[in-house]
Amino acid sequence: MTSAVPTSQAVILARGLGTRMKQAAAGALSSEQARAADAGQKGMMPVGRPFLDYVLSALADGGIREVTFVVAPEHEAMHHYFTATAPPARVAVRFAVQDEPRGTAHAVLAARGAVRDAPFLVLNSDNLYSPIAIRELAALGGYGLVAYEADALVRDSGLEEARVLRFALLDIGADDLLCDIREKPAADDPLALRAERWVSMNLWSFEPSFFAACARVTPSPRGELELQDAVTLAMREQGAQFRVVRRREGVLDLSSRDDVFAVAARLAGVDVRP
Repeated sequence: MTSAVPTSQAVILARGLGTRMKQAAAGALSSEQARAADAGQKGMMPVGRPFLDYVLSALADGGIREVTFVVAPEHEAMHHYFTATAPPARVAVRFAVQDEPRGTAHAVLAARGAVRDAPFLVLNSDNLYSPIAIRELAALGGYGLVAYEADALVRDSGLEEARVLRFALLDIGADDLLCDIREKPAADDPLALRAERWVSMNLWSFEPSFFAACARVTPSPRGELELQDAVTLAMREQGAQFRVVRRREGVLDLSSRDDVFAVAARLAGVDVRP
């Protein structure tokens, strides 16, 4: 059932170390792009304008009016850009500091003091989602996520199938409720072998009770506090039901230097109104 009060706030995870962005690329970046890549600042990558300007514009088109950036302690350049150089006109921005890069669940927890006591979206700083997907997810007004059909991601995002299938695969029930999420599944995982595969690109809707799950999650084998583990904990211990919005479309992914060229080409001429 759709809430009468759509979600109007979002948290953008912008604390990542950008390890892949720091690796060498096949082509040559501009000096400004190289500086952003060397710093691991994927969201501030200039692709016409900083990538996060496009993200904020899509959020505003999708009905979001308040955005919290989860950032590293050394976030002066991003803070100055969004508060002094080019403050957004359609969304209010604030910042929450994640002191250490301890994982995505820990990053969400860092935003607890910055968001209102109401449902909120969570998304990556290096992905550009469509305003339609954002609006449909926000309309849930509670727990939910967007699921992307794998073949559509390959077709419309310009991503290789092997790369898409390294994202988390989703087990979705006939009632469009999330049953399970599998991060980086093996090639012979039953979810990977299905004719129709659904992928999480980390576009979520959470209720405030989710912070308790983030606080209780334990480190993964990678030693990080992972968002998908907090989701599983919320489902198992809190009875959270995640409603799924299915989309057959692409998502721009700006994870590495090699992505910069394709993303810049796709964004050329796009009207940006953050």
